[in-house]
Amino acid sequence: MPVQIGGKPESDFSSPLELLSDCHRRIENFLGVLNRVAGRANGRRLCGEERAALEKALDYFRSSAPKHTADEEDSLFPRLRALDHPLAKESLDSLAALESEHVAAAADHNVVDLLGSRWLERGVLSAAGHTQLNQTLSRLSAMYARHIALEDSELFPLAGRVLRAEDLASIGREMAERRGVKR
Repeated sequence: MPVQIGGKPESDFSSPLELLSDCHRRIENFLGVLNRVAGRANGRRLCGEERAALEKALDYFRSSAPKHTADEEDSLFPRLRALDHPLAKESLDSLAALESEHVAAAADHNVVDLLGSRWLERGVLSAAGHTQLNQTLSRLSAMYARHIALEDSELFPLAGRVLRAEDLASIGREMAERRGVKR
């Protein structure tokens, strides 16, 4: 296990709700990277550090973020919907809204990936492309701020109260399987 100095240690698959929240920190981090690179570089040729940061952030949203969405939509949300619990029933509208935001985020991430990849391939990004990239990142940032706040402050705590330990363990196993991790 790696040593971590300062901050809280990352959660593991035995604590799936905490791990989902940890994923939110990575989403915020990589979205911040995309915003900083786009804001500073303004479509010009990227330096080596900017290029590496852009590649890493694009790769994160291409490969890891969809697993997080599946963790929620395929593992957590169905279990909450299946509960015959008043608090779970109250969350149904929120679940539908969160799923709708996942669809919108995926579309925006496709645009960011296309424009970011074009920037990396061509070396520069047109003024129109840069404007579109910034607008899309701004929209994603606003959506994620609301989305993550709702999940971290309301949905995940609710799930922790109403789901059985066996359900949480199953969610953790499914999350590990999505990542090819043997437990």
